[in-house]
Amino acid sequence: MLFDIDLKPRNSLAAIDEVGNSVTYGELSDFSNQFKNLIPERELIFCLCENTIGALLGFISFYENKDVALLLGSTTDRELLFNLISVYKPSFIWLPKKYINEFQVEIVYQNYGYVLGSTGYKAYPMNQYLSLLLTTSGSTGSPKLVRYKYGNIEANAKTVANVFEWTTEERAICELPMQYSMGLNVINSHLYSGGTILMISSSLTSLSFWKFIKEHKGTSFTGVPFSYDILLKLRFVQMDLPHLKTIAEGGGKLTDSIFSTLADWAEKNGKRFFATFGTTETSARMSYLPPHLATLKCGSIGQAIPGSEMLLLDDNGNLIEGNDVEGELCYRGSNVTMGYAICKEDLLRDDDFSGEYKTGDLAKRDSDGFYYIVGRKKRFLKLFGFRVSLDQCERLINEKFNIECACIGDDSTMNIYITNEMLQVEVKNYISLKTKLLPAAFNIRVIDKIPRNNSGKISYTLLK
Repeated sequence: MLFDIDLKPRNSLAAIDEVGNSVTYGELSDFSNQFKNLIPERELIFCLCENTIGALLGFISFYENKDVALLLGSTTDRELLFNLISVYKPSFIWLPKKYINEFQVEIVYQNYGYVLGSTGYKAYPMNQYLSLLLTTSGSTGSPKLVRYKYGNIEANAKTVANVFEWTTEERAICELPMQYSMGLNVINSHLYSGGTILMISSSLTSLSFWKFIKEHKGTSFTGVPFSYDILLKLRFVQMDLPHLKTIAEGGGKLTDSIFSTLADWAEKNGKRFFATFGTTETSARMSYLPPHLATLKCGSIGQAIPGSEMLLLDDNGNLIEGNDVEGELCYRGSNVTMGYAICKEDLLRDDDFSGEYKTGDLAKRDSDGFYYIVGRKKRFLKLFGFRVSLDQCERLINEKFNIECACIGDDSTMNIYITNEMLQVEVKNYISLKTKLLPAAFNIRVIDKIPRNNSGKISYTLLK
């Protein structure tokens, strides 16, 4: 069974959620076996996820039954969701019972606050190796999905569990959405190790979040950069969290100041800080920085996880051998997915990536072989003939003014979105000074809030 769930001690606690549900490894195994009598193999199922036991049981059961699930947030914009249903025509939807009236489905089964509904669509051919579907991290209104094959999430879960040295004593704080590849990896790696997952729907700023993790003695936390922005504003490093032993970051690049703050806090308090890096296309994680190097290699994403390889390519696709030379980060490993889909016919496609993925991220490698992300290949403008990184400008502004910002634009103007009206002139003058470009190249726009998706990443398409 997936992650050897059926071989774990039956009475060991697999997961607890905020709504009062819990499930043992034995119950996970039994529930999955029951599902085999409800639906045939190789059906496409939309799984509308919340960080609850109901969603977890659905995901495990569909995977084990050789069905193909698309994991989506339960609050996904309905126009987008119904468009996805129209494009991919799933046979079933597994969703929270509270949303059932929004869908024209025939109820087949319900338990743990979830309902399995039949849509009436018939199964169609899909690639025999296709195991799972996730949305691309930047998706908002697009039907573009990432196609996983059998072995992807298993390989990454095993490697991450070994690298982090997870044990059966772990109580993982799963605050990231489970439909997000990093959140799913937190779940998978802890199920592999036989630990317990604390599934949380509350936000980091809510009292219920902190009450829950203290009551259940959370031992590890994985966040994205936006998570740590919030945590530091909440004075996380001054909190008394005796059971928390490990913090990890993935899903984007931290500012150097936040990276350094977390590394110093971990070192002084006997904790472990793991900086990691990955993408949806690589089943969440492809590199890690060992905790004992966090203070020495500030900002580094580390090296490739065991059994895989990272390398740099120049603009012509040639291998970069030297150090401190920027190039596109490329990855090879058993956790590389099959490629993309934009329609149901694509679910029959073969493996387009063949174990190698070009990330689109620009990186460099130091003399010790450790990698550093410097920007996105396509996140550049050419202002007055000079190449300017949008990501680097965001980091400069964030570091200098400790504010949220987002940069987009074209080769005539960079639009910089901030939330503090009082800093308009200062931000423009500062970024002009740093880029050595005239202030006229920058347009400062003040908005109430920087739009973000469920994984905390900036939704640049909404700014456009």
